[in-house]
Amino acid sequence: MTESVVTRFAPSPTGYLHIGGARTALFNWLYAKGRGGKMLLRIEDTDRARSTDDAVLALKDGLSWLGIQWDGEPVSQYGNAERHRAVAEQMVKDGTAYYCYCTPEEVNAMREKARAENRPPRYDGTWRDRAPSEAPEGISPAIRLKAPLEGDTIIEDKVQGTVKFPNKDLDDLVLVRSDGNPTYMLAVVVDDHDMGVTHIVRGDDHLTNAARQALIYKALGWDLPVVSHIPLIYGPDGAKLSKRHGAIGAEAYRAMGYLPAAMRNYLARLGWSHGDDEIFSTDQMIEWFDFDAIGKSPSRFDFKKLENLNAHYMRSTPDSELLEAFKVYLPDVEGGVQVLEWLSNAQNEAKFLAALPGLKERAKTLVELQESARYLWVERPLDFDEKAEKLLSEDARAVLARLLPHFEAVTDWSGENTEAAVRAFAEQEELKLGKVAQPLRAALTGRGTSPGIFDVLEVLGKQESLARIGDCAK
Repeated sequence: MTESVVTRFAPSPTGYLHIGGARTALFNWLYAKGRGGKMLLRIEDTDRARSTDDAVLALKDGLSWLGIQWDGEPVSQYGNAERHRAVAEQMVKDGTAYYCYCTPEEVNAMREKARAENRPPRYDGTWRDRAPSEAPEGISPAIRLKAPLEGDTIIEDKVQGTVKFPNKDLDDLVLVRSDGNPTYMLAVVVDDHDMGVTHIVRGDDHLTNAARQALIYKALGWDLPVVSHIPLIYGPDGAKLSKRHGAIGAEAYRAMGYLPAAMRNYLARLGWSHGDDEIFSTDQMIEWFDFDAIGKSPSRFDFKKLENLNAHYMRSTPDSELLEAFKVYLPDVEGGVQVLEWLSNAQNEAKFLAALPGLKERAKTLVELQESARYLWVERPLDFDEKAEKLLSEDARAVLARLLPHFEAVTDWSGENTEAAVRAFAEQEELKLGKVAQPLRAALTGRGTSPGIFDVLEVLGKQESLARIGDCAK
């Protein structure tokens, strides 16, 4: 019987779900799901000053929006502190860790001395082999790992390959601070072991941590999980992705109108590939994902590529699904709540769905969809953008006035029949089609650009169309 795969996503709750974290979560999820395993969620909230409940909610919300579902209840690392301390105390008893009574000032002095002598600034092992009877009174000790002084620690990484760390460079790291709080290094090892984690997938900025954590695993006699350290994501300028590159939180991408499926597809392609494929379904990603197709070089985040990919998903998503994604997007954007209220009316929703095939062909994001669909819910009299104002010149308004009777005569109101009426009118007036269609577009939508004008006429219906044209006709 093969071992069941268990991965974990372990963010710190100090803000939103940033895009690098989202990709890490996705890779963990894809690997586990592709092997019938589980992806667990652990909130690494040991930094109490920076960890907030709101940040935890933001992380969960971001994952849920992306369609990345963890298994079981999220684990709080802080909640396991007693277990972490107990493990460290047992290590002291076993001789693989020791009490260190150095003050912070003494440790700083050691480091300064090492720097002055051009040595790495590390703890010098003062309390490593001293008898407990030498312990000074009134000082709470830290607990340090008794790390090997010679040889190498070898990490067999599924992405980075074989990585060697000289043990002389890995000092006796602190496991429990003098105030009794376990350190991140110890907590991660104990939690991963207790949660049954078999595979660790995280950013390659944790590679050195892997060596230090491997020493803790060895000291405890536990098996090290399979590790894969993935390259970081860089901005378009080649620098590490940061706030100055624009939106980096999942909720920001939702507000920018990107679809979860498009985001999953784009994030998967940041560092992982499957031949020359650029577009693939989530099921295909789950089936194909493996570590051997992850590159070692950082990926560059390209908003243009994301936008183009999103446009593909906008066009290919079934109308009913796109409507639901639109509803999820609306509460977080300006004017969205009002649109959501408008959609709560069954007739309005039917009107939106009727317009959607034409709307989604032109929209790259849900933001553009909202803008191009606004003609459906705006109320008369319409407000006009600058381009629409120019289109509605005095001559153009006169053309609309002469067009009205032709529309009133249309009995079977449809895109096809309204187009026939406009073409017949233009021919009769000896006008180019654009001289009729452009002011008509402005009068009906309040905008200089819009979906196909005959689609607009059909969706609005005869009564509303004639009323809007009448408002502008002179």
